Amino acid sequence: MYTMMQVCRELDMTYQTLKYYCNEGLVPNVKRDNNNRRVFDEKDVKWIKDLACLKKCGMSIQEMKEYLNLCLQGESTIILRKEMLSKKQEALRASIKELKDSIAYIDWKQNFYDEVLSGKRPYVSNLIRAEE
Repeated sequence: MYTMMQVCRELDMTYQTLKYYCNEGLVPNVKRDNNNRRVFDEKDVKWIKDLACLKKCGMSIQEMKEYLNLCLQGESTIILRKEMLSKKQEALRASIKELKDSIAYIDWKQNFYDEVLSGKRPYVSNLIRAEE
């Protein structure tokens, strides 16, 4: 069994986040020790790790609750869970494309500045009007 602090260290999660997940009902079947403190078994820790991944995928707390509810219903909801994850996957791929486009722009701009500084290209700006 793991304490909250042990789980937090193991998963590099803040105590507040784990407490919030528990209070929001995202960690089902929470067990308590003799001092009424939450304790977690291996399955709990694996699920909490899954929650952290789902959060990184952009799932809201409400979506995480919906996903948990589907998981608790068992095998019959696998198709619905796959659909939820597919939508998140598409959104993540779109974000990756946007990031790659942004990096390509910065690469181009850095190259432009390098060429201006080395004298290979004249400086041209869309912001500064040349005198006519």
